[in-house]
Amino acid sequence: MNKKTIDIINVLSLRGPNIWTYRPVLEAWVDIHALENAPSNTIAGFYERLTAWLPGLIEHRCGIGERGGFLQRLRDGTWPAHIMEHVMIELQNLAGMQSGFGKARQTAQPGVYKVAVRARHESVSRAALTAARDLVMAAIEDTAFDVEATVAQLRTLLEAVALGPSTTCIVDAASERRIPSIRLSEGNLVQLGYGASQRRIWTAETDATSAIAESISSDKDLTKTLLQSCGVPVPEGCIVDKLENAWDAAQDIGIPVVVKPSDANHGRGVSTDLNTREEVEAAYRLADAEGSEVIVERFVRGNEHRLLVVGGKMVAAARGESAYVTGDGASNITQLIDSQINSDARRGDDEAFPLNRITYEEDPTVLLVLERQGLGPDSVPLAGQQVLIQRHGNVAFDCTEVVHPSVAAAAALAARIVGLDIAGVDLVATDITRPLAGQGGAIVEVNAGPGLLMHLKPADGPARPVGEAIVDHLFPGTTNGRIPIVGVTGSTGKTMVTRLIARLLHLHGAYVGMACSSGLYLRERSIESSDCSDWQNAHRVLLNRSVNAAVFENGWRTILTEGLAYDRCQVGVVTNIAPGDSLPELHIADAGQMVNVARTQVDLVLPDGVAVLNAADPLVSEMATLCDGSVIFFSISWEIPVLAAHRAKGGRCVFVDNGHVVLATGMDQTSVLDLGSITFSDSVQRPFATENILAAVGAAWALGITGDLIRAGIQTFDFAHAAH
Repeated sequence: MNKKTIDIINVLSLRGPNIWTYRPVLEAWVDIHALENAPSNTIAGFYERLTAWLPGLIEHRCGIGERGGFLQRLRDGTWPAHIMEHVMIELQNLAGMQSGFGKARQTAQPGVYKVAVRARHESVSRAALTAARDLVMAAIEDTAFDVEATVAQLRTLLEAVALGPSTTCIVDAASERRIPSIRLSEGNLVQLGYGASQRRIWTAETDATSAIAESISSDKDLTKTLLQSCGVPVPEGCIVDKLENAWDAAQDIGIPVVVKPSDANHGRGVSTDLNTREEVEAAYRLADAEGSEVIVERFVRGNEHRLLVVGGKMVAAARGESAYVTGDGASNITQLIDSQINSDARRGDDEAFPLNRITYEEDPTVLLVLERQGLGPDSVPLAGQQVLIQRHGNVAFDCTEVVHPSVAAAAALAARIVGLDIAGVDLVATDITRPLAGQGGAIVEVNAGPGLLMHLKPADGPARPVGEAIVDHLFPGTTNGRIPIVGVTGSTGKTMVTRLIARLLHLHGAYVGMACSSGLYLRERSIESSDCSDWQNAHRVLLNRSVNAAVFENGWRTILTEGLAYDRCQVGVVTNIAPGDSLPELHIADAGQMVNVARTQVDLVLPDGVAVLNAADPLVSEMATLCDGSVIFFSISWEIPVLAAHRAKGGRCVFVDNGHVVLATGMDQTSVLDLGSITFSDSVQRPFATENILAAVGAAWALGITGDLIRAGIQTFDFAHAAH
């Protein structure tokens, strides 16, 4: 205990609901050694150094519940593990990964603590954990620590693993509607919902976005042909395959013209308002360098607009503006672009910014625009001289409320013609508040997978709830992407209970996925025969698009070391907590501490769900108050006080009376099964199996399974080969 340091001796990634919270956390076991005898108020200068490095700690309320609460704990004296928790939270917040949850709890082992902090991205949280330890030690030892560099490293890590802003807004909107989400790849592929009720998104594309529609939208000439055939106004144009043909096409169409790649994206390689052969040929070279076919089309006067269409309706619109600089008589064009345009806080190099920085490398058409004005990057405009830098792009100025209904209808029609459920429709119009026909406006592109940032963070105007619109399109009405999920935990009996419930759901007509210690099953077919009562196998069930009901066995160790694979459940069953239960290697010393493990299953029951609890086990029955839904108690004996009190309040109970399994709601009761009709493997199994049957019957009742099916399912269950 003479070692004044902090060692991280174990790290657990709890990827789902756990003993700490509903959300994924990183749980670290830290040994503070001799620092157990050195709380923060005994270390000279510690408070000043820590708060100077992390002034944001003043916002941490800690257990005191008010601003500055944690700082008060620092002044009064607290221990390094607790301080690490708050430093880790603050570092994640500074890096842009918001994390408000954290706990630090001492174990029975002197100097060893468990520190748990919300972990949205495991790799970032692991790096933040190590950095938090190093920062706290630097503050203790009065050595240097580079907070700025550390935060920059964490931010770089986060940028590499985080979802893009478009995907994030959809996932957040789903979360607001309590629709669960599962990330399916390191990119932006996300599953919303579980099993057969799931939908998938990839940025602003969905599982209803057809490959044919996407291919059509990427072929600008084909898109225009289809739109034109249906009466949608589009600019006349054609594909040219040679430089010398570009000017001929421009003359046939009539100048001015636009020259662009056939699969133009983000305005790259697009040149507009071209009037001379030299301009057209220079624009052809830029477009051809993008690597696709080149289109020459009629130039439509007006501003660019992007209309977002979701499920056949326009839900947001943004207007583009040309970019200009004004000369000061001293600065060249490049300097003016940096000082007057790129200095705008709304501009940046990634998706977090509504406007892009303007560079010659990113948009070489800027050079052509300057050349047409007789200028170049090094030219110095006269004081007050206005210079056009970028005619197109900068589409980030909200105009949703003023779009004329006929224009919105034309955009929706264009998306439907191409076949896209979500589309970004680009059109050019002088006045978006008027119909297109009267002003010569036209739709120029229909894009699949449109970016949403311009509507989420417009350069001007209110943000639009486009994520909500997409989620409402995917999950209309009150649908929420959920399937009936049953979670079973306890010291004993959970495997048999899990298998019984799955059997009854199968007879009820469900395609059941089950993961338990005897294997992984789909529709009663064995997929794996090893122990599958873990996070990974439960996760496999939830990904299966055929599964419309799932049953999971959750052991203590799974809850403590992995967390649960689902966020909420329809039914949560707790069979019992054995008096001698403990997991000392996980710092769970006795059955009393095991209650916090078991309650995880009860905490996850949905408000319209049911907890099925063993009334004869006081540690279990007391969890009834923790359930957001209702409770069904089960017990072999109908005379125990817990059952009587519950029935007196009109509650539901399952018990044995005269050898029959009885369902009771208040004082009304119905017999559903004669236990004498069941063959057990031996007399030793009978009392255990009877209690398991009651738990399974309670769950089946909660799921709306009829008494006849319950009876048939249990009578045909193979108890001889079932685990206790």
